[in-house]
Amino acid sequence: MNYLSDTKLKNITGGGISIGLVVVLIGIGAFIIGFIDGLKRPYSCR
Repeated sequence: MNYLSDTKLKNITGGGISIGLVVVLIGIGAFIIGFIDGLKRPYSCR
């Protein structure tokens, strides 16, 4: 078994999702839902 030093442990990066990626994905999802809703129910501006 290999033991890691403190500096090597602090430099380990994981594969987590960043906050920016989550925001972009939610924005794209909201745009697609709005686009489909606009195609299905084309109301004119009031």
